[in-house]
Amino acid sequence: MFTTGVKGDIKFYTFPHLDATGIVVHCFTTRCGGVSSGPYSSLNTAFHVGDSAENVRANRALACRALGIDPAGLVAGKQVHGDVVRAVERQDRGRGAFSDEDSLPDTDALVTGVPQLPLSAYFADCVPVFLLDPVKRAVALAHAGWKGTALKIGLKTVEKMSRIFGSNPQDCLAGIGPSVGPCCYEVDDRVMIPFRKAFPDIGEIAVEAPAGRWKLNLWEANRRTLLYAGLKSENIKVARICTSCRNDLFFSYRAQGGTAGRMAALIMLKQQEG
Repeated sequence: MFTTGVKGDIKFYTFPHLDATGIVVHCFTTRCGGVSSGPYSSLNTAFHVGDSAENVRANRALACRALGIDPAGLVAGKQVHGDVVRAVERQDRGRGAFSDEDSLPDTDALVTGVPQLPLSAYFADCVPVFLLDPVKRAVALAHAGWKGTALKIGLKTVEKMSRIFGSNPQDCLAGIGPSVGPCCYEVDDRVMIPFRKAFPDIGEIAVEAPAGRWKLNLWEANRRTLLYAGLKSENIKVARICTSCRNDLFFSYRAQGGTAGRMAALIMLKQQEG
């Protein structure tokens, strides 16, 4: 369901069912192969975490070039743990590529049907959701932390694709990438209250833990959200890799005590031949 790729020192992961369509380039980076140091060691791809902008630009260039993507064309949203989904057009090319200040404001999901326009989002325990409509040729990325998951940002992203591109959810393919897993993600009632409202089947995504706490499965919550949106179960693949457990491969906000770099989720439609 999730395949390792290596280009030079850069290690990344891809979803085979997305690659098999032949119409997208995509990946989820690891923390390996970059130029940053300390808690950002070494492939930190986010500007907003305290690393130097020079290092972030160098790391993004390394990751993008490993995939054959122009780093100057990256589009990013200023992630705020909300549920705003923005359509990205040609004129947005480069928004957030070289600084956080010109990212698309207050945006946690991006959709586009424009070829050669790379979408990006940044993670260190939150859930990356990749979406591809191979029929209408549209792609999307969603940043789903616990707040975005409770707000069903995955469903809202699919709905946006349907409105703009005419996507049929049953045609869409999805990948749920590495994030903090149910093994490590323990929450209290502050988190569980909105989840109980959002998910009537809460017993399928949360397990009671000692001292009034819960082990929450964000992977399953996002998978179910995509099922609610109309995707076929067989078209949704889940990496099932915990970023907190695998702090050797991934940055983890929780495992690193709140100071950590970020991995990048990248997806771009290829230019249609002919």
